[in-house]
Amino acid sequence: MMKFVSWNVNGLRACMQKGFIDVVNDLKPDFMCLQETKMQEGQAEVPLDGYNKYFNSAEKKGYSGTAVFTPHTPESIVYNGMNIDDHSHEGRMITLDMGKFFLVNVYTPNAKEGLLRIDYRMQWETDLLEYLIKLDKEKPVVYCGDLNVAHNEIDLKNPKSNVGNAGFSDQERNKIDILLKSGFTDSFRYLHPDDTGRYSWWSYRFNARKNNAGWRIDYFIVSDRIRDKIINADILSDIYGSDHCPVLLELDI
Repeated sequence: MMKFVSWNVNGLRACMQKGFIDVVNDLKPDFMCLQETKMQEGQAEVPLDGYNKYFNSAEKKGYSGTAVFTPHTPESIVYNGMNIDDHSHEGRMITLDMGKFFLVNVYTPNAKEGLLRIDYRMQWETDLLEYLIKLDKEKPVVYCGDLNVAHNEIDLKNPKSNVGNAGFSDQERNKIDILLKSGFTDSFRYLHPDDTGRYSWWSYRFNARKNNAGWRIDYFIVSDRIRDKIINADILSDIYGSDHCPVLLELDI
């Protein structure tokens, strides 16, 4: 069995001041997938013995960025797998070829208030789907990260007042529909189809986390043909250190 954890750390250096290393040492994941690292590789020491550390940093300092920490050695690593220049500047993707499967860690672009970036977001989603389908033809895919969308009303506390807002627009939700109809499974909803009040992100405003007024926008999505290998899928909402909490996947793979 392999344990995967995904966490938008909202700045890895800040998160390390709030217990990040202890979280990793306690969970002992096979793959620790991070989003919004907001740092360049080498800007800070990440004291995790036995872990290989792979960073894809944004060209803009202190912005975006992804990383994967793993004790395993990938067969290959691709940092901008879509190979499209528009998507190659913000450090939003890392793909590890692990032999039996691909691991794709992604920090999806935010559509922004007023959907100012929705056109780019839609192009990202279209290109990413094509990439995931291409990978899936070769071997199963484990796709994870902060996908910046609550798929259904069950996935956020206040759906009615957020209809049309970034992260809950029809356009963004439809892209998840298309993905899940293209041979992929939302691991959390596969095991917990009716769970309510299960969120992975809370605004820092209005005591949102204290009141559990959150959104489920962090996911593990796997190829349909390995969904029967899902042992556990969970949201670790008791872990602090960011405005997101980690999400967990355990696979018999």
